[in-house]
Amino acid sequence: MGFRALVEQFLKFGVVGAVAFVIDYGILMLLSQVVGWDPLPSSVVSFVVSLLFNYVASMHFVFERRDDLSRRRELVIFVALSVIGLGINSAVIWAGTAALGDGAVAVTVTKLVATVVVAVWNFVSRKRWLEAR
Repeated sequence: MGFRALVEQFLKFGVVGAVAFVIDYGILMLLSQVVGWDPLPSSVVSFVVSLLFNYVASMHFVFERRDDLSRRRELVIFVALSVIGLGINSAVIWAGTAALGDGAVAVTVTKLVATVVVAVWNFVSRKRWLEAR
């Protein structure tokens, strides 16, 4: 894949990721700030919901399917990679809220940092294990 194609793919990944972030962040803030849940379990629920959207959109718009993977196996790999991403996300949320508190600004800043770190993991890992070569 040439540099231009890689940049285009990363931009598509960014658009899908931005929409997934809005879903993730919206649910996180709803659960943690309106419903009153702790930010950590709130972040797990919001992450899982956004994951479902991300799978469908990523495999349709961003990555070229591998012929040697069934949809089932593709989903299993996607979920496994995402569970690692969830662990990274949760660790950053835990560390950030431990250091900054659990107010709206602290949760927002922490979530932004977690999003950047997890986005890098997601792109690299999905490109490596899910995309046709």
